Amino acid sequence: MARIDYDEDDHDDAAGSPRRDWRRTLLTWVLAAAGLGLGFLVPYMLYLNHQVGERFGQLQWQVPTRVYARPLELVPGVAMDARALRLELEAAGYREGDGQRPGTWASDDGRWTIASRGFTDVGGEVPASRVEVQLAKGTVARMRDLAGGRDAARVRLDPARIATLYGRQQEERRLVRVQEVPQQLTDALQAVEDRDFAHHHGIDVRGIARAAWVNLKAGEARQGASTLTQQLARSGLLGIGREQTWTRKVNEVLYALIIEARYGKGVILEAYLNQVYLGQRGNQAIRGVAAGAEYWFGRQLDDLSTEQVALMVGIIRGPSHYDPRRHPERAKTRRDFVLGEMLETGLIDQATHDRAVAAPLGVTSAPGSIAANRFPAYIDVVRRHLASDYSSDELQGAGLVVMTAMAPSAQAYAESAVTRTLGALDSSKRPALEAGMVLTDVHSGQVVAVVGSRDFAMPGFNRAIEAHRPVGSLLKPFVYLLALALPDRYSLASWVDDSPVTVTLQNGKRWTPGNSDGKSHGSVRLIDALARSYNQATVRVGMAMRPERLAQLIQQLAGIEAVANPALILGSVDQTPYAMAQLYQFLASDGEIQPLYTVRGVLDPEGRVLNRYDKAPRQPEDGDRTAARLVTVALQHAVSSGTGRQLVNDGLGRLDSAGKTGTSNDGRDSWYAGWTGDHLAVVWVGNDRNEQTGLYGATGAMRVWSATFARLPSAPLRVDAKGLEWTWVVAGHSTDAGCAGARRFAFAEGFAPPWQPCVIAPPPAEDASGGGWREWFGFGSGRDPATEPPPQPVTGDPANQPPPPPQDIEP
Repeated sequence: MARIDYDEDDHDDAAGSPRRDWRRTLLTWVLAAAGLGLGFLVPYMLYLNHQVGERFGQLQWQVPTRVYARPLELVPGVAMDARALRLELEAAGYREGDGQRPGTWASDDGRWTIASRGFTDVGGEVPASRVEVQLAKGTVARMRDLAGGRDAARVRLDPARIATLYGRQQEERRLVRVQEVPQQLTDALQAVEDRDFAHHHGIDVRGIARAAWVNLKAGEARQGASTLTQQLARSGLLGIGREQTWTRKVNEVLYALIIEARYGKGVILEAYLNQVYLGQRGNQAIRGVAAGAEYWFGRQLDDLSTEQVALMVGIIRGPSHYDPRRHPERAKTRRDFVLGEMLETGLIDQATHDRAVAAPLGVTSAPGSIAANRFPAYIDVVRRHLASDYSSDELQGAGLVVMTAMAPSAQAYAESAVTRTLGALDSSKRPALEAGMVLTDVHSGQVVAVVGSRDFAMPGFNRAIEAHRPVGSLLKPFVYLLALALPDRYSLASWVDDSPVTVTLQNGKRWTPGNSDGKSHGSVRLIDALARSYNQATVRVGMAMRPERLAQLIQQLAGIEAVANPALILGSVDQTPYAMAQLYQFLASDGEIQPLYTVRGVLDPEGRVLNRYDKAPRQPEDGDRTAARLVTVALQHAVSSGTGRQLVNDGLGRLDSAGKTGTSNDGRDSWYAGWTGDHLAVVWVGNDRNEQTGLYGATGAMRVWSATFARLPSAPLRVDAKGLEWTWVVAGHSTDAGCAGARRFAFAEGFAPPWQPCVIAPPPAEDASGGGWREWFGFGSGRDPATEPPPQPVTGDPANQPPPPPQDIEP
């Protein structure tokens, strides 16, 4: 067989060149890879583009609902002192300074210069102002509008933020438009983080090279290579995450390219300013420059100094690493670097740079007004108030603004009083004490403070609205309110019987209540029976008025449901401090029916009013006011010479307050309800296990009330004289003030006994005028002998009226 020889060229031509095989193979793989890449990349880019459109395009963040206290309103003559004013200003994020820049104040010898910040309230926009406030003798003496150069009749200062209601994510954020952000801040941000932001298309090759050179010279990471668009992509808005992987980096670049292709620079910058991470407080992430300014400096954006702008821009690189509260030196170094970049790019001049470098960091010692819930008991009541109009999901994370009635100074004084007083009362012989307190404005029904526990900062059982305990003698004023609504039958000067009394109940049992001092006091004036809280006299008056009418009265005034039995007269009903505050608000407000409320209004994210709750109270009949005023006079007597006289010893006689103590059986519950010309406070002190505390109303709850009003600026109580007439009385007739034994009483107008010069005379019989809630309970203009007991004498002398023997009273 012949052998066929092939030379090399013939072999290459026949079998194919190895070189050509390599090229073909490479080309095949390249084309295959490109095909696979395009096959994967195109749909993946479409997917990412869809993600950007959904998450970024709508620019919808979960913005927390912010809850604010009431704006501080200053009017000449209103009660206010330097300590309370400072507390109010500090709570609202004001700081001591020159009184020129918004959010600052300066004080000098009773003169306060305050530069306020504009805000939106339920009544509309309130512009910023600059005023001088003069304080004297515990009141606002005078106010001047410094901008207008004239006296000011009223000043309203922006309120303190007291709580934040978050949604699913614990993110603190306040949205701003790019045009609302100071130009210096946006320029400094670009100078440090992305100098070519205005020109690149998502990634910046020149920026990468420049950052590498800066970091190489510094020997550390001083400047980043990522653009603002890349940082936005990995900020969490698009769900990329921050893990250091190639997949994450590729996604970041692709997202940045898509964002730049779809949106303008202004939209991208605004999104960055609202999304950038600037710190952490507990489980709350601080997002956006507006929230960052509040958190670090307690200021609004437009109130930041150059050095503060530089610090906030510097913190962006690493909020934990450059935390100025924990690492001030590290933060200052970073801030000064930013200031250097601002100088290099012409944003500031050398003088400004040098001043800013020498300035302190300017951060607050504690985070600014940002808080999840600084006052859990009060916010608990707010949530309950809003529950009828808003679901929990609608409130949380919806960006709403809730304007409440809370007064920061009143809340602080109430909390301090509870803590200090219960601490002083603690004893190894006494069970652990707790307290609940509600403090209201007597002019409007606004609830200005709520304390639900001695550990007031901790959420949990809110005793102000959840602790139902026997109210004891706190119901007695309303027994006498029914009686004094019949001025032809009862007055403060009426004689009532405080001898032993027995009531036969419907089940045939006999009830014989006694006085707390174990004594009977015979015939006593009605005003003294109430002021000294005599049980026997009160039972007699209450049975004459009938328990059914008392039950109807407290239901009408406060929504309190109670069984109409004789024991109700002495407070045999379990109620909360909030319910009793609602009941006493009728007396404290001069006889107006004022529903208590914590929320003044709710605004949407654009500042439009969604709901208002500050409605006008229901106006009473003149007769209702007169009866309420007479009870108030009697309870002022209770403070001056009755069960509340310790308040005078405490130095609170200047307030001329009215009040009533209450104690349940065996000293388990201590109550006090008292009011001044501005405020009503109802306090309960007791033990959660319903154990005996050994405290009376005057030795427990009233001490908390006293500690509160010792600091709280509040006007003295002045009872309106309309519908009343005052006269000196002796032996059943009006007389001269100098008549021996004469005593001054207030009467419903037209029902004072006739005047005689120290001569005893029987009083005239006159009919009472009807109207108001008296008619709700069957009291007309006269007396029905078939249904009503005979009237007690209005006049007489105890010496001539010996107390009757013990008697049975049928229900």
